[in-house]
Amino acid sequence: MSKPNSAKAEPSADGIRALFFDVFGTLVDWRTGVAREAEAVLKPLGFHLDWQAFADAWRDRYQPGMEPVRSGAMPFAKLDALHLQMLQNILPSFGLERISTSVQHQLTMAWHKLDAWNDVRAGLERLRRDYLLAPVSNGNIALMCDLARRNQFPWDAILGAELARNYKPMPEVYRTAVEAFDLEPSQCMMCAAHSSDLKAAAENGLRTAFIARPEEQPGMSESSPTVPVNFSAQSIEELADRLSI
Repeated sequence: MSKPNSAKAEPSADGIRALFFDVFGTLVDWRTGVAREAEAVLKPLGFHLDWQAFADAWRDRYQPGMEPVRSGAMPFAKLDALHLQMLQNILPSFGLERISTSVQHQLTMAWHKLDAWNDVRAGLERLRRDYLLAPVSNGNIALMCDLARRNQFPWDAILGAELARNYKPMPEVYRTAVEAFDLEPSQCMMCAAHSSDLKAAAENGLRTAFIARPEEQPGMSESSPTVPVNFSAQSIEELADRLSI
């Protein structure tokens, strides 16, 4: 008598027409890039910091920095403007409170100069053969365009916070992206390295894919999702294997 097959059924990609991607951490290595660019700007001015600690401190202000917009306490402002505010909050901790506004602007532009993880470009190119692709990021459009040009991301559109005039995980960010492609939520899949992003997307009817990025911020990043997802992969290329039509 044959034993029953105990293998899990492969999740279905049937009906998915668009893939939405988180960018910071999921597609690009913000920690290495911000540390590198901060050193390039500040070291010639005589500053010697723990550059990765500086990048981490800046990123730690990310969610609190967007909360006034999400709560309605302040009107929408582009992420570039919020990144500058976040930077100004941490400058005293690193002895940088007297740097000029022009240097602060140079530092803020570090977020426009981040490099993709090694698997991203080839994986996105494969996925674009069968799916519409777009970032659904908290990054503003100019920032997303600079990262796309730097890393040759093959986007069909730039979607996300600036279009929705709010920040993830607010529902309108996901709904606006779906509407931009004239699709139903179930025809779209949010792909991210952060379970909170995927949880919010799923609550708005999107399908979800977790991309493991344990190296994003060692000791704090997720190696596996903490919420139910439709797909889980170790790279964009593995996701392309799983979604191949």
